[in-house]
Amino acid sequence: MQTMRESWTDERLDDLKESMNQRFDQVDARFDRVESDIGELRRMMAQGFIAMMTITVTGFFSLAGLIFIV
Repeated sequence: MQTMRESWTDERLDDLKESMNQRFDQVDARFDRVESDIGELRRMMAQGFIAMMTITVTGFFSLAGLIFIV
């Protein structure tokens, strides 16, 4: 196990800052991908809902037409 340093040099602090910035950039990229995926999922759900409602309305009118014709 590593021992704790008593003091940090400016160079080590700069390295830590750069490392943290890179990791936060990676997290930001992941969130961007997740937001994109969620947007795509919402579009697909809306399209599915519209398709199901169209099928339901078409079926209702088909049945209603058969009932009133007979």
